[in-house]
Amino acid sequence: MKKILFVASEGVPFIKTGGLADVVGSLPKCIDKRYFDVRVFMPKYACMRDEVKAKMQYVTHFYMDYNWKNEYVGVLTAVEEGITYYFIDSEYYFNGLKPYGNDPLFEIEKYAYFSKAVLSALPLLDFQPDVIHCHDWQTGLVPVYLKERFMGNEFYRGIKSVMTIHNLKFQGKWDVKAVKNITGLSDYFFTSDKLEAYKDANLLKGGLVYADAITTVSATYAQEIMTDFYGEGLNGLLGARANDLRGIVNGIDYEEFNPATDKALKYPYDAITFRKEKIKNKTALQAELGLAVNAKTMMIGIISRLTDQKGLDLIAYMMDELCQDNVQIVVVGTGEERYENMFRHFDWKYGDKVSANIYYSDDLAHRVYASCDAFLMPSLFEPCGLSQLIALRYGTIPIVRETGGLKDTVEPYNEYESKGTGFSFTNYNAHEMLACIRYAERIYYDKKREWNKLIDRAMACDFSWHKSALKYQEMYDWLVG
Repeated sequence: MKKILFVASEGVPFIKTGGLADVVGSLPKCIDKRYFDVRVFMPKYACMRDEVKAKMQYVTHFYMDYNWKNEYVGVLTAVEEGITYYFIDSEYYFNGLKPYGNDPLFEIEKYAYFSKAVLSALPLLDFQPDVIHCHDWQTGLVPVYLKERFMGNEFYRGIKSVMTIHNLKFQGKWDVKAVKNITGLSDYFFTSDKLEAYKDANLLKGGLVYADAITTVSATYAQEIMTDFYGEGLNGLLGARANDLRGIVNGIDYEEFNPATDKALKYPYDAITFRKEKIKNKTALQAELGLAVNAKTMMIGIISRLTDQKGLDLIAYMMDELCQDNVQIVVVGTGEERYENMFRHFDWKYGDKVSANIYYSDDLAHRVYASCDAFLMPSLFEPCGLSQLIALRYGTIPIVRETGGLKDTVEPYNEYESKGTGFSFTNYNAHEMLACIRYAERIYYDKKREWNKLIDRAMACDFSWHKSALKYQEMYDWLVG
């Protein structure tokens, strides 16, 4: 029985700000329990909901030498769907109103504390992992500390580490002097072949240098991050570690995202009944959002964080022109003020065609996935992307830019061979995006049978976690031997 420990800054159902939490909540459940004992470590944030805090039980506490003082570390545990979770408790570090704060130096101090506390707690839990699987920059110091001060202790010898990059843009950077002071790591670690990058200390880089294996969340993104454009300054290092780097596409929870059993839908449907039922969801949503009610109008959904990464400048550039077509556009999400206001403006200008919902509601998101005909994701970069996987599951045809996970999961439509599960364009170009949307419109309006076959193929895709879990298991086996 191999023992695997996940270490992450968030995870469903305890705390979630983004896709990382879905991975940490879903993947451990899908790894084969006969061969692997998977447990998860995360911080106990004060802002967690009371009902999840109520599940936690005290295990132990100790004091740890950290940042020039003796720091309290509490350890709690909870079991959720057969998986044991551990939580590091510190009122000083985790008492914010949100999991992540706005002071970058304090964030580095907080997650360096978390990384060291996790390793220090292991002997007290009588759990000696074969592999510690770290997620994103917040856990980047785990592989570093493991090789630096813990290897001298018999308990830690032979433990392997994996670093998974969910989004390379976020790296945990600050000036060397401050980070050295906080972490207690010696000068040896702050050179350009270790934690130092472009005169700053970089926690993610430390994890990538010291981990025994590196993964990211799609095969294409694994290739992209070795290039200048996508590499965020770390492409040289990732290229040097190409043999230890693999891309494993994320999955989605097929129980949670299931149009046949989805509680948010008025009219549930499946791969057989979608022709009759999906359209009823559409007209109900049109009425709910104050759009012109017409079952025949093509409806395009956008559910997204409203940020540069998501290609929203392309949409802003083409929105007036797109609104001349016979389409409706439904937007759900929050983010940068200029994009929030851009969508509000078009909602005001084209009230019966555009619905801007500048807030996030899970139920509304589920209804949009179920009701729309197409789903637009013109991302500048997209490590994996979960929205297109959910859209496929709901028979809502993705229109995407060929980057990262979007390229790996959406097969472009080929009308001559009647193949494909969506529409895609190559270059980050607004006119190319509009041409792609209009091609989709043409198939939707003029070739209804072809459109329905697209839906058949989309709903037949399998992007459940079980397929990805097998690839992670292979990697653990390869590491531990």
